[in-house]
Amino acid sequence: MTARPLSPPAPAAAPAALRWTHRFASLGPAFFTEMPPAGLPEPHWVAWSDDCAASLGWPAGWREPGFAGAGAPPALDVFSGRALWPGMRPLASVYSGHQFGVWAGQLGDGRALWLGELHTPAGPQELQLKGGGRTPYSRMGDGRAVLRSSIREFLCSEAMHHLGVPTTRALCVTGSALPVRRERIETAAVATRVAPSFIRFGHFEHFAHHGLPDELRALADHVIAHHYPACAEAERPVLALLGAVTERTARLMAHWQAVGFAHGVMNTDNMSILGLTIDYGPFGFLDGFDPGHICNHSDERGRYAFAAQPQVAWWNLHALAQALAPLVDDDVDALQDALSPYPATFSQAMTGHMRAKLGLLQAEADDAGLIDDWLRLLAAERVDYTIAHRRLCDWRPAAPHASGGVRDLFIDRAAFDAWSARYAARLDHEASQDADRAARMRRANPKFVLRNHLAQAAIERAEQGDFAETMRLLGVLQRPFDEQPEHEADAGFPPDWARHIEVSCSS
Repeated sequence: MTARPLSPPAPAAAPAALRWTHRFASLGPAFFTEMPPAGLPEPHWVAWSDDCAASLGWPAGWREPGFAGAGAPPALDVFSGRALWPGMRPLASVYSGHQFGVWAGQLGDGRALWLGELHTPAGPQELQLKGGGRTPYSRMGDGRAVLRSSIREFLCSEAMHHLGVPTTRALCVTGSALPVRRERIETAAVATRVAPSFIRFGHFEHFAHHGLPDELRALADHVIAHHYPACAEAERPVLALLGAVTERTARLMAHWQAVGFAHGVMNTDNMSILGLTIDYGPFGFLDGFDPGHICNHSDERGRYAFAAQPQVAWWNLHALAQALAPLVDDDVDALQDALSPYPATFSQAMTGHMRAKLGLLQAEADDAGLIDDWLRLLAAERVDYTIAHRRLCDWRPAAPHASGGVRDLFIDRAAFDAWSARYAARLDHEASQDADRAARMRRANPKFVLRNHLAQAAIERAEQGDFAETMRLLGVLQRPFDEQPEHEADAGFPPDWARHIEVSCSS
């Protein structure tokens, strides 16, 4: 009998966590250009978030060979743009927008490539490479991201998530020795971002501006069906959509302000239709509390100063409403009605966050005054925002001069004493218990945020080929409300040199 040759084994099926769908791609070619990434030469791992991977339903060994099935390329090649896993479909989407309040025309994913959508324990999530090379929307750019900006986005995306702020997430960063010119020669990197959707206000603006009502309608229907299904039941679903986006955006702004986060470049193309923090560039967490703080060195007029963010977001929502107008027969009054909840929603959310930060359980009429005067007190002396709130957790009415160390932050002790007397009376009115209040306040006031000097230290180490500090800092930022005494230095006052750090749109 002649022996038959053995048949090669059938390729293993992709894990259930890697079954890709393409709902955005189903919108059609008017919305994107399909193209492969331009991979990094000789890539290496820079940083990764196993916590983000777990949210996708991936095991701890997701970076190991074989995770995506027998014969599939390793994760390092995929997330450096050198290869694709079966089922991925890379594409760059087109959008337009207002930049610094001026219509900028067509923009689009100039260095980002959407890979597809996974069904995960957290619901459908899209993955996107940032820094994967030039696309038709790069506008003379090289389509690359640099190590510096990729580390900043990676760390801040994960930091914001663990602070409880709605945000895109970051799975990993890969790097290469490939040179890239920005203000100086730097090295290339690719960040992998994760979100339920990367659709922006600017996507709607693009089709409205170019007079493409069918595409505009298809986009609105897509967002309603997949991300705001309750709006489909409304009498006028597009107006319901605008109202829902308005409320989410208002709550996002309140969360930014409460945690002391400045985005730095709130163009309409950087505004998520899902109310997520998106496109981390020249961001910054406040050190000394300065409502006029401008974190973006490129923002010469201060359009995106910290205190301006809530008003800018409302302006951007009006731009979105204008884009949606053709879908509601240009019913300006109805659009205004959909936008109208913004001030009250923001105010209520902001007051709620600040009550939590002050440890107040009940809502009382004079809370707004107490909160405003506290913030004015901080602003008057540029008191460190994060440290002041964390120290306030340990303040006790019975020992107002000796507890918590918060009083020592103020030069004008009399001003603090006057405010703290009102605060003590307010706490007494609701029979606040010191220990319980302190525990609540520590859950609302982080000890650790991604200050610029911490990010800069990690970046400088990474630029020398040492990525351990990036991963160490990630671990700290994943537990922002814990004491972590072994990392006490990360919760301290910024060094003097930190005030000279400049971040711009290339950051």
